[in-house]
Amino acid sequence: MSATVFRSLEQARGRFGPCAVAIGNFDGVHRGHQALLDASVRFAKSCQLYPAVLTFDPHPAAIVAPERLPQAICTLDERIGLLQKYGAERILVLPFTTEVAHMTPREFISQILVNALETKAVFVGENFRFGYRQSGNTDTLRELGLQFGFERKFLEPITVRGEIVSSSAIRRYLAAGDVTRAGRLLNRCFFVEGPVVRGRGIGAKQTVPTLNLQPVSGQIVPRGIYITETTEARTGRCWPSVTSCGTNPTFGESELTIETFLLSPLTGESPQEIRVKFRRFLRLEERFPTAAELKAQILRDVVRAQSYWRRMERFGHSAASIY
Repeated sequence: MSATVFRSLEQARGRFGPCAVAIGNFDGVHRGHQALLDASVRFAKSCQLYPAVLTFDPHPAAIVAPERLPQAICTLDERIGLLQKYGAERILVLPFTTEVAHMTPREFISQILVNALETKAVFVGENFRFGYRQSGNTDTLRELGLQFGFERKFLEPITVRGEIVSSSAIRRYLAAGDVTRAGRLLNRCFFVEGPVVRGRGIGAKQTVPTLNLQPVSGQIVPRGIYITETTEARTGRCWPSVTSCGTNPTFGESELTIETFLLSPLTGESPQEIRVKFRRFLRLEERFPTAAELKAQILRDVVRAQSYWRRMERFGHSAASIY
């Protein structure tokens, strides 16, 4: 069942509940978020409520502390798709405005959760803060839940190999190019997606032909060369691939690009929209004296990527089976 997505409080009013709602930014929809969603969905089903999510756009930091605004792990559309995948049937993307930022905790609960969304249960992490200047915490939520008559459920942090799962940890790994550890915390491969855009034609003429994505403003892009998996959105066609995220220093470029070389033949129509999943780091981007030397390095990257995929096949992993 596809989720019903509301883009404003007025759209949702009278159509959202009764619900059990998980609240958060859900950037990346990582393992911790998945655990929160799983708990809220199971509770909702047991009580004949809608499993719901309240999330925000833009990120609250964009309004209250723009100098601390983090790069996004996924776009809003990707976030919505992942929230739906993990069971949400009602999703409110609440525009985070100055007015919302100045709501007291009581106003947030009464005006949004109770009156507009008909909330019967709230699911949040133990470090949840809300209301003006984050003055509300889990104790506040407990008290207001008693007053307004809804259940409150608080989930402890999720750990993986002794590490607490968080969006900030995932961003650190992605910034360092460690897509393997980022994927471990996400419970999936980190990916970027979008329409294929025209490049400058340098690759097709001097190195290797590529499919190019335009980076999304505000979304983190791990720099370097990676073993990837590329999927066409419309048909589901899938190719093992190698992807370069950088500025093409060999050709004196400065703009960030995402360029993907397919390791198996492209037959039929060229993809119009793709998703690129990052599987393994290969190397940092570097400047080569000539295009011929860059091409030779790309071919070495291809050999390493092909070896990786052969190992995956040997151990019975298909391209889509990890994360």
